[in-house]
Amino acid sequence: MRVGIIGTGAISHKHAQAYKNIGYQVTVCTDVSPEYGNKFALQYGCEFVPSYQELCSHPNVDYVDVCTFPDFRLQPIEVAAQHGKHVQLQKPMAIDTATARKMIDTANAGGILLSVVSQHRFDDSMIFLSKAIAEGRLGKLLQADAYVKWHRSAEYYSRPIKGSWAVEGGGALINQAVHQVDMLRWVAGPVAELFGFWQLGALHKIESEDVITAILKFASGATGVIQSSTAFWPGYSERIEFHGSKGTAVITGDRLTTWDVQDDEGESAPVAKDVASGASDPMAISLEPFERQFLDFGDAIRTGREPKCSAAAGLAALELVERIYTSCRTGEKQVLA
Repeated sequence: MRVGIIGTGAISHKHAQAYKNIGYQVTVCTDVSPEYGNKFALQYGCEFVPSYQELCSHPNVDYVDVCTFPDFRLQPIEVAAQHGKHVQLQKPMAIDTATARKMIDTANAGGILLSVVSQHRFDDSMIFLSKAIAEGRLGKLLQADAYVKWHRSAEYYSRPIKGSWAVEGGGALINQAVHQVDMLRWVAGPVAELFGFWQLGALHKIESEDVITAILKFASGATGVIQSSTAFWPGYSERIEFHGSKGTAVITGDRLTTWDVQDDEGESAPVAKDVASGASDPMAISLEPFERQFLDFGDAIRTGREPKCSAAAGLAALELVERIYTSCRTGEKQVLA
C-alpha cells in the first residue's frame, strides 16, 4: 500500500513508523507549514507536495491518511472521492456530527472507503474482552465505566487552537477520551440516556473542558460513567471497567489488568501488569495496534469489505461525545434515539 499523509505533526510520526514496520510505503506528504512538511519528507523518504489537493490526486497514493486537527476533515475527503482515493482519519472523526455525516455521504457517493483511527480496538486486551463479553462470560452486564484522568502541561495548551471549539471541537472528552468512548460503546452497546457536567478551563487557559463527567444508562439497562480530564497531575493510566453478574474485567492503559470471574471457562485471559498509557505523554503509546489497524484497512481496500473501524463507528462515538456536551451546556438529560 502507498500512503499519502496530510499533516506532519506528532501523531503522523507514529503512523509513519507503523507503516514502515508493516511494509506500507509513505510516498507523499503535505503540511500547511512547508518547513515541517519538508523535514518530514526528508526523514521518511517521501515526496512533499504543497497542497492537500495535489496529494489527494497523486498517482502514487492508494489511500490518504489525514493527521490534521479535526476541523479539517471534509475538505480532503471531497477531493479524494473525486479521484477514487480511500481515506483514513485520525480521531476524532470531526468536530461535530453534521460534518461527519457529510463526510460519510461524500465517501459513499465517491465509492471510497472511510475509516477512523481507533487503534485500541486492536489491543490484545480489547480483542479478548470484546469477544468474552459477547459470549456472556461476565454474565449480565451491570456497569461499564471509562476513566481518563490525565495531565497535560500549560505548554501543551499554549497554542490558541488547543482546546478550542472551532478547531479541536472541545477538550478532554473529544480529544483525549474519545478512544475510551468508542470502546465503551463498542463493547457495552448503545447509550439510551445520559447526563453530563463539565468544568471549563478548570486548570488550563482554554475555552473548553479539562474536567468532565457523564452518567450513562445503556440500552441494555446497564449503567456507567465516563470521566475525562487533562488537569489531574501527574496523570494516571486510563481505565475501562466492565462489571457483570458473574465478575469484573478492567483494562488499564492497553492491558487487561483484572479478570475476576466466577466459575470461568474458556480462553485464558491475557492478564498483564505492564501497561502503555498517554497519561502524561501523548506519544507514550504502542505502535502494534496502529500496525494492526492499518493492515486491516489495507485488506479492506484490497477486498472491498468495510474496515473494522468504519466511519459509522467513528460517527457513533462522536454522537455520544456531542450529546454529553449538549447536556453539559443545557443542564438537561439527553435521551438518545
